[in-house]
Amino acid sequence: MFDKYIICEDGFQNVSEGGQVVGFQLMARLPYYRGLGVSMVEDLGVKIDSDPVAREAIRVTLHGRTYTLDEMEVEYDDRWEFGEPGVVTVLQPGGLTPGAHTVEVSPQLRVSYLPFILKGRDVKTLTLAA
Repeated sequence: MFDKYIICEDGFQNVSEGGQVVGFQLMARLPYYRGLGVSMVEDLGVKIDSDPVAREAIRVTLHGRTYTLDEMEVEYDDRWEFGEPGVVTVLQPGGLTPGAHTVEVSPQLRVSYLPFILKGRDVKTLTLAA
């Protein structure tokens, strides 16, 4: 329903720790018209230039707290609100090269009154500054 709003146009950058580039990040929203408890995010698939990112390499930061996807499954006190951008970080030594990259984000959400997993998908070309 709101798939075209999943990937935010800003916030696409490499991430450094201790002087080393350890990955990259982007901003994303949930494609659902209400906020959800963090534990209701079943999965958050990410592809860069058609290459899928391993689940273990994905982190999501909301309200100053960073979660692995496994940690999100058992987080019952935090919510990802409608329209709220979350920071999605992918751990990838060296990050990405500057320039245009095709980014795909595919959240899978468990909504209490739906008898199926709600799946979303957004693909955008984002440019990483040099």
